[in-house]
Amino acid sequence: MWRDDIYQCDSYFKGETMAMINVGQLVDNVLSRFRRRASLNNRSLEGEAHHSLECASDDGMVAKRAAFREAMNRLRPLTEGRKHTPAEALIRRGRDHGHRDNL
Repeated sequence: MWRDDIYQCDSYFKGETMAMINVGQLVDNVLSRFRRRASLNNRSLEGEAHHSLECASDDGMVAKRAAFREAMNRLRPLTEGRKHTPAEALIRRGRDHGHRDNL
């Protein structure tokens, strides 16, 4: 059962109220994937949670995603019929050169 009524607001940082959120009953593989993502981004689990919540609450992301989709829709016809390198090959090449995936 999810409970969104569990939070605590008891500290301040730079004059702003800081809240604590307790997330319970996470499926083990969700937490494992989240820990892996934190590691890949060189963040602590808490740091990754902060980042994820900030991104999720950023209303500007909706506009950015819409702009990205529009750009892709304009570019797609320009690349039609051209030979493309499969994404798997590009990912493998990056990993072979020491780059990590940003999940």
